[in-house]
Amino acid sequence: MTSIRHNTTMSNGDPVLDAAREMVLAVGVRRTTLTDVARRAGVSRMTIYRRWPDVRGLVADLMTREWVLVAGRFATEDPVTAAVAVVRALRDHPLWRKIVEVDPELLLPYLLQRRGASHEAMLALIESAIARGQQRGTIRPGDPETLARAVLLTAQSFLLSGPTMLAPLTQDGLDAELTALLERYLRP
Repeated sequence: MTSIRHNTTMSNGDPVLDAAREMVLAVGVRRTTLTDVARRAGVSRMTIYRRWPDVRGLVADLMTREWVLVAGRFATEDPVTAAVAVVRALRDHPLWRKIVEVDPELLLPYLLQRRGASHEAMLALIESAIARGQQRGTIRPGDPETLARAVLLTAQSFLLSGPTMLAPLTQDGLDAELTALLERYLRP
């Protein structure tokens, strides 16, 4: 399977989120301060505090921006192809890698307690892709919302726990298994 990479350094034009991204990549979430982000963005601290009460809120919005940019391929690709490509792209995404390596506890609330804005956006993209596939007859009947949740949970587990299952398996081998699993789940 050919990997189509999204540019993981894309900016949506928000200098504060861009500055936060640079700071997190440089020092991690715990060592990033709103003051440092304001300085790097060239705005006042009050400008930051009006939008975000703390670094966690700012980083949550940053993660949503970055992950949804990657997940945008659900809008144009088959859901199985998109899911595997999104897992691959997120696995290699510099912000994802930095958070997993330096601040993994930041992800725990999203795994154990609640869905975040990224989850909601991805669910909407996956649900829409499934509904389009159902209209074309390439995805089995079923409630698109339910199917989308199962796809997201499956893809998320391969993203988060996949590295623990390597050797002798490779990332490509794991991606092939994710493809097979989703194909069998979604195809008519």
